[in-house]
Amino acid sequence: MQLNPINALTNGDSGFTTALILLIIFAMSFLMNFTDIPQRIQLMRWSRNIRARLYQLEQMIFSAKNKASEFFRSMGLNNPRGIIDGFLNNFFVIEPVSIEPTDIIKRLDHLIRSRDTMVKKYVEEVMSDKGKVERENATVVLEIVRLLHMVYKIIKHYYLTALKHNNWVLMMQLALSMPQIMRELEAVHKALDAFSTGKPVGDSAGALVAAKLIGQATRREIAEDTVMAEVMFDGRKLVVIKAEGPGATVGKPGEAIEKLVERLGYRPSRIITVDAALKLEGEESGEIAFGSGAAIGDPGPEKIRIERVATKCGAALDAVVIKMSIEEAINEMTKEIAEGCMKALETIKKIIKERTKPSDTVVVIGVGNSVGVF
Repeated sequence: MQLNPINALTNGDSGFTTALILLIIFAMSFLMNFTDIPQRIQLMRWSRNIRARLYQLEQMIFSAKNKASEFFRSMGLNNPRGIIDGFLNNFFVIEPVSIEPTDIIKRLDHLIRSRDTMVKKYVEEVMSDKGKVERENATVVLEIVRLLHMVYKIIKHYYLTALKHNNWVLMMQLALSMPQIMRELEAVHKALDAFSTGKPVGDSAGALVAAKLIGQATRREIAEDTVMAEVMFDGRKLVVIKAEGPGATVGKPGEAIEKLVERLGYRPSRIITVDAALKLEGEESGEIAFGSGAAIGDPGPEKIRIERVATKCGAALDAVVIKMSIEEAINEMTKEIAEGCMKALETIKKIIKERTKPSDTVVVIGVGNSVGVF
């Protein structure tokens, strides 16, 4: 008798049903193992995820531009959007040639200074009637908007490149990196509030410690946007260096100590740098660490100046750091960071008492952004 498959199926023929299921499983296994369908499905999933993140980033940039516009409008400036748009795609720096390393630090320093000069000139032109502090804070506000805009363009570039070439590996890498990228960009976006209102941020920790050491002592400018002051502590002469403040600037601490030694004739027996440092996951915010070297997150020119001066003078080079996350570093200073600054101050005093002798000259450099810190 001839078997009708449909009748067999409807009559509950378990053998045919089993065979059909096995056939479907075999076909699915073949498609999943011997074709690129799984990768294409993953590509679609990752692509959808990244599109959603790009939309969030677009909204973040829109919000940042609005906040920056309100900041400039509060200063009585006309056409704030024109000021922002005129800054976004300009003032980039091309790295110097590194194949030939001779004088690479000098060349990098020159390029950084040239770029900084162009940015300052631009801000002075659009804010000619405003004071130095307002212009410095405005510069950082513009840099924040520019950073968000630049990262958005880079992410979009890699996203469209992966789509164009069906590159699921690139899409996967981008999709897996997006949560961390978005977390850091949200912190950058939030930083607009602190810099536009001139409040100290986590990165102001080094400047705050230096300001506490200076107290009411007379300050004088020693380098661009950088001041120094002499104070006595337990029989030692302390020369404290920090960015000028209260505007948002990091100054030139390396150039300052270079001038201190080469032009003013100081011969420190010890150089102590204090700065913010990114904490590892699991570490507590505001935790203090002490070590050797120059604690400064600079591309190279300022750090190498400090190291060269220490070597020339034969001075010990100490580093005191206050631990914090990237979010805490660029946003309004928290209670934990402020308490960490006081601990760092006591650590510096202890180092001076235990590792120097009376009549020694000690240089303390408060590294970091001086926004809100005088």
